[in-house]
Amino acid sequence: MILGIDVGGTHTDSVLMQNRKIIRKSKVLTDKSNILKSVTMATEAVAKPEDIKQLKRIVLSTTISTNAVAQNQLDPVGMIVMSGPGVAHKDLPLSSRTSFVSGYMNHRGLEADSIDEAELEALKQEFAKKKIDHVGIVGKFSTRSPVHELKIKSFFDKQAKHVTLGHQLSGALNFPRRIATAYLNEAIWSLHSNMVDQLRTYVKDLGVKVPFYILKADGGTIEVEQSRSYPVQTILSGPAATIMGVLPYVPTDKDSVSIDIGGTTTDIALYADGAPLLEPQGVQIEEHKTLIRGLLTNSMALGGDSHVQVVNKQLQLGPERKGNAMAFDGPVPTPTDALIFLGMADIGDKAKATKAMQQVATDLGKRPEEAAEAIVDLMAATIVAKINAMIVEINSKPVYTIHELLEGKKIMPKELIVVGGPAPYIAQKIGALIGMPAVVPGDSDVINASGAAMARTTVELNLMADTEAQVLSIAEEGLQAEIPSKFSIDDVIAVGRERLVELARKAGAREADLEVEVTDQQSFNVIRNYSTTGKNMRVRLQIKPGLIKQEQA
Repeated sequence: MILGIDVGGTHTDSVLMQNRKIIRKSKVLTDKSNILKSVTMATEAVAKPEDIKQLKRIVLSTTISTNAVAQNQLDPVGMIVMSGPGVAHKDLPLSSRTSFVSGYMNHRGLEADSIDEAELEALKQEFAKKKIDHVGIVGKFSTRSPVHELKIKSFFDKQAKHVTLGHQLSGALNFPRRIATAYLNEAIWSLHSNMVDQLRTYVKDLGVKVPFYILKADGGTIEVEQSRSYPVQTILSGPAATIMGVLPYVPTDKDSVSIDIGGTTTDIALYADGAPLLEPQGVQIEEHKTLIRGLLTNSMALGGDSHVQVVNKQLQLGPERKGNAMAFDGPVPTPTDALIFLGMADIGDKAKATKAMQQVATDLGKRPEEAAEAIVDLMAATIVAKINAMIVEINSKPVYTIHELLEGKKIMPKELIVVGGPAPYIAQKIGALIGMPAVVPGDSDVINASGAAMARTTVELNLMADTEAQVLSIAEEGLQAEIPSKFSIDDVIAVGRERLVELARKAGAREADLEVEVTDQQSFNVIRNYSTTGKNMRVRLQIKPGLIKQEQA
């Protein structure tokens, strides 16, 4: 058996699954001040004591970190950056909140400028005076050699509550994105660490030893305790959970689109012949462009509980959510009230929904039936317009899935998958408007929890080999090893494959799910005095994302 839990801003959903089928499901209110209570209640709602003894894994997805970033509820971070020559500080992210210091490693991982210890001591005193106890350290080419980042960390280890190093977050080359990634990782570290502490108590109280994971932005999982060091990987795990939950229903012989209609927002995702699309450089949250590998989603501020009002004689849906629908004792009219009034949804108090539509109709100068139909039509049209705009934008540049780059591919969805609370009531209208058959999966109201439950553990690794210098670097681990001058790209892949599998096992992956993919490989000749003196080779590998093998249950 598998237990999947999705901690949302309003509700915490849970599912108990066996053989990819939901045995029980539940929704409880989320207590943001006490995640332990919410997760415990969600567990007790679906799992009996005898079920808990049979659990093979527990997986959790959460919007807590995402909401903290969106609402700017972040800890202050002392960012220390070694930018070296060739880049203006003002052009780098967070430049006004960053301390730029001496020290520079060149593109081959060799020291070009040493760090200044006196400068660091002064900065240490400044942080102490300002009571900054979270520190992020990033060097321009730290993925080639992390020596400077590690040395600066030693200055702050005893003073800081926690220190994030840029090279440990991603081996990909993008200095500005690495700065933003390190900042976010440190800014949410305490929040996430406190949650991990509560989750450890939760597992202890269960009284059984069971693997416990948290979902990442790429749709894979990471062991909860391991996530403590890399909380930024869990940002946007909510939309990722939706995609993983939808995957079993996605056709593999044609492109498709899914929409998750929540109370406040609607999330859109696209699939190329069954494979979710990927953010090739990394996800963006608010103004922060990161290096965090993530699934491509687009969110809009429109949901079942969006505030419906009339502004200048025109209907306006959202972007605010004032509370529940009036049919559920909420304060203002919502699209859910319109669906109930029209008989499209048999939920809530229809008399209260009628009152909501009468209020909108008076403001519009129309009959309640006309007002309700206009609300539903506008909601559907707005969602369709967003889907079409997303397709146009994606087709204007190279298309990446979680497995590969699809050169020349144009996304042309032929099927619409609709999930979320309002899904059963509005799916067919949206499908008719966009010209696609609409599918509403069973148990779509807890799709995030089931998606989290079925997600594989994923790991990515970046390697660089310089046969002239006879050095192999594994960026994320800060490791360097000596190699022979005849080292080939196949040798780099072999080393990376072995190490990736080790890391995946450490992160909790099962043997049945250890499918290694080479997602990028490049080789360049090094030319000196018109002769080839070596090669620079770069390789990126990953554990193939997807759903766990069925025998896991």
